[in-house]
This record gives sequence, structure tokens and C-alpha cells, in this order.
Amino acid sequence: MKLGTEEIAKYPFLTEAGNYLREKGFTLEQFGSDSDLKPIIELAINRIQTAADGKIFNSDFSIKNLDKEVFSFLIAVILLKQSGMNTLIKRFSLSEARRAEKFLEKDLVNLHTNDELAIKIIKDLFSMNVTKSGDYFVIPASDYLMHAVHFHEQEWKLVNRLVDGGNVFLSAHEAVRLIRKELDNYISKKINSANIPDLPESFRSSINTLLDLAKKFKVQIIETTEQPPCVKHALEILSKGENLPHSGRFMLATYLLNKGQTIEEVAPLFKNAPDYNEKITLYQLKHLAGNFGSGTKYACPSCEKLKSENLCFATPECANIVNPLQFGRKKITNA
Repeated sequence: MKLGTEEIAKYPFLTEAGNYLREKGFTLEQFGSDSDLKPIIELAINRIQTAADGKIFNSDFSIKNLDKEVFSFLIAVILLKQSGMNTLIKRFSLSEARRAEKFLEKDLVNLHTNDELAIKIIKDLFSMNVTKSGDYFVIPASDYLMHAVHFHEQEWKLVNRLVDGGNVFLSAHEAVRLIRKELDNYISKKINSANIPDLPESFRSSINTLLDLAKKFKVQIIETTEQPPCVKHALEILSKGENLPHSGRFMLATYLLNKGQTIEEVAPLFKNAPDYNEKITLYQLKHLAGNFGSGTKYACPSCEKLKSENLCFATPECANIVNPLQFGRKKITNA
């Protein structure tokens, strides 16, 4: 299907966009040195900044700006790849996916040829066999289930959908929403796999602008010395001279060793255990620390594992952690 400039501007992640740049005969050196092309660099940075702010880039499809629309996306990809800032790449990918989603939805309900393009994009990029039937978009239930795996809301469960003859009937919005995550991933992979030549020095200031922009998303982790409740409970059991099951001892030992304590510091904690044996305890601790064999250091069990073994004593402070080693960590961003 032959695409016009407006279609390429709507969906600049398509292969046709890269071909369009080559057809126009522009080089990276020109973008870096030609003052007439400077507004495109500025637009590319603005496009990234908009995405970093969690917004969707507002496109201008007037005839005179179509080239700028296409080129700004391509330059943004080049700058992002060169900067290596994954946070910006992820935000940009999601923003551009949401932007394309709006156009796909509009094109799907278009009575002219744009619905063919939208359907082709969905079919070709995401292997989802979609056809139009009246006001509905119909896909096989097997395709639906493969793509709906990203959703956990009840409305996306197959039992809550309109199904007939092994096919699922969706609105234009639902059909496009179904592929947002995959479209996000597609654009992200496109950026990360882009083969970018060395950029001219004239791009240095633009790269530095992105590096400065990425700083506000830097995450600091403040860690307290407070121990998780499962560890506290295990220590209390041992301090009372009561029996801590093997799984509890394993949890306590691997937690403390992974927190940087030495075998000599951990071993005395088990002295009050009814069946304490110093030689066996030291041997087991050395084994857990990776001092024997392959040298593999044992990991602390996950919270889910501890729950299954009745070793979890979660408190509100445990919210959102998946392993006791994460307890007490507080993430702070500058965003």
C-alpha cells in the first residue's frame, strides 16, 4: 500500500518513514549543520520533552509541516538511541504509542481507505487478524486471548466480551487499545535496535539536553536499618530458645548474608536453637554463602514463598515488596 506523507506522519515508526528520509536526500550532517533544519532538531527535543512529561505530542498536519512531523520523530529516535537514557526511551515509546492509537482509532472508523491502512498496520505489526463487520471489528478468539493477556480488568475477560462463531466483536477503541502495550514495545525495540552512525559534534548540545532531562527521573533509594517482620519473628523465636523450622532458618541466614553480614556474625544467632550444633551450623552457613562447590550464594526466598511456608508476618510497611531484602527501601524520584 502506497502511503502519503500524512499517513507516514501519523505512523512514523513504519518502515516507510525511514525510506522517506532517504528519498528526500537528507543526511545527519545536514541536520546538524544547516540552520534551516534547526527547527526540526528543536521539534524532536520538544517531542521527547512532551513524552517525558507524560503527555502526547500535538501534531500539526498542515501541508508545510508534514515533513517536520516525520523528520522530528526520526531525529528524536536518533537522539534517544545516542543518549542511551532508557527512562526517556520508555516514556517516548509509550507517548508515541498513545499518539498512534488515537490515529488508528479514527482511521478504523473512516469510511474511506484509511480503515484499510489501520487494519493493515494491526495485522502486519501485531499478527492480529482483524476484519470489519458493520460497526464492529472482528478478531478470532485465539488472537484476542493472546493480546488480552496484558489486561487484568474484568471487562477484558473473554466471558465478558461479545463472542460469536469463535470470533470476538470489538469497538474501534477496544481493538486499538488491545495493542497499546505491544505498540509501545514495538517502538521501544525500534529505537533500541536502530543502527545509528556516529553523530556529528554539532549534535552534542542536543544530547546533553537529553542527559539533563533524564536527571529528574533519577531514582534514589533510601534504606533503613529496620528489619522486615519475618526476620524479626525468626529472631524472636531463636531468642526464646524455641525451635525455628529449617525453612525459617534458611530465610534468616540468606537474608542476613545477603545484607552483608559475615558467617561469624550470623552463626551466634542460632545458639539458642534446641538442636544447635556449632560445626553443622558453620558448615551450612558456609554452604549458603557460596564458600563450597560452584561458589553460588543462595538467594533469600521471596515473600510469596514465605507465605506458602507460613513464615510471612506482613505489616503495612511491607507493601509492594516481593522479597524481604526490599524491606525498608524507599524510592525517591525528582520527577
